[in-house]
Amino acid sequence: MSEKALLKPYNKGNFTLRNRVVMAPMTRSRAANEAKKPEEGLHDIYYQQRASAGLIITEGSQVSEEAVGYINTPGIHTEEQLEGWKQVTEAVHEKNGTIFIQLWHVGRMSHPDFHDGDLPLAPSAINPEAKSYTPEGFKDTVIPKAMTKEDIARTIEDFKNAAQNAVKAGFDGVEIHSSNGYLFHQFFNATSNTRTDEYGGSIENRARFFFEVLDEVKKVIPESKIGARFNPSLNGMFGMTMDEETIPTFEFIIKKLDHEYDLAYIHLSEPFNDVSKIPFAVENIAEHFRPMYKGTLIINGGFDQDSGNKVIENGHADLVSFGKLYVSNPDLVERFKNDWELADWDEDTFYTPGTEGYIDYDTHKKEESVQ
Repeated sequence: MSEKALLKPYNKGNFTLRNRVVMAPMTRSRAANEAKKPEEGLHDIYYQQRASAGLIITEGSQVSEEAVGYINTPGIHTEEQLEGWKQVTEAVHEKNGTIFIQLWHVGRMSHPDFHDGDLPLAPSAINPEAKSYTPEGFKDTVIPKAMTKEDIARTIEDFKNAAQNAVKAGFDGVEIHSSNGYLFHQFFNATSNTRTDEYGGSIENRARFFFEVLDEVKKVIPESKIGARFNPSLNGMFGMTMDEETIPTFEFIIKKLDHEYDLAYIHLSEPFNDVSKIPFAVENIAEHFRPMYKGTLIINGGFDQDSGNKVIENGHADLVSFGKLYVSNPDLVERFKNDWELADWDEDTFYTPGTEGYIDYDTHKKEESVQ
């Protein structure tokens, strides 16, 4: 059993993990308080229950008020939020766990309801034609405000400050959320970025904002404690539409990260939906990008224990992140190790406030004792 690839320790550079099972970042909407801070007796318990993961990556946490796009999501830009997260990191470290926080700005995937009537920010004034989940329920997204140079400079500073807060809160590292149709992804894709200045046009220009943020973040936390998440073949979701330059853009970014940076990892997602009929999409993300990146590569997207072991064994990834399986199986590592049955999740409680469907899933041993 100890030979299972997912359960082997991982040691590369400064990155040492007790197994290769990663808890993926998942929005759970449990910060139901005015301060948008992690709740004592809720967030700390949730993450501590899952501390046997080789690595935990928290839910996306907004770097500023401007970055908000969903109800009840925690931030990492105020002292109160920092103190809330400190309880989480202490709880995870009590169990010898490793935890990174995901730094998040949703850009145009937001709504004026979150911003006192002001428009959400984006690279260009293009409506993603999607839905935003506001305090009043789902609403249509709007035409966002195209960011000025001042807006960009302020946002870069917001990410730097958030990373500094993450260090103070005791996190082992940060993940920059550059994925899933949010702000960085909006800059990457030519269908959402039609700027004519140094942040638009060429592939290099569309990647500029991300690298400027990364260069500021690494001033307050070592590169070896920074990860970045990407979803190269995202299409028809979160307002994203691929074009012929989409994959070349991600190839440019990942090769540049490989040659010029020493990150903790890159975190890639396999396609969220069927992209087989899109001629310029890539269907097998890990396989495609592995040869371009010599550092640590995490892959995500519908994996189970067998497929997770396989993707590591065939060399396409070093670590595998699991989302929904971690919702309902706090002891996922132990279940993999012993081939115990996996518990089903309840989608009705994915985003509802309180303990139900959050910290009330049992470990396998508790399940057995109840039967």
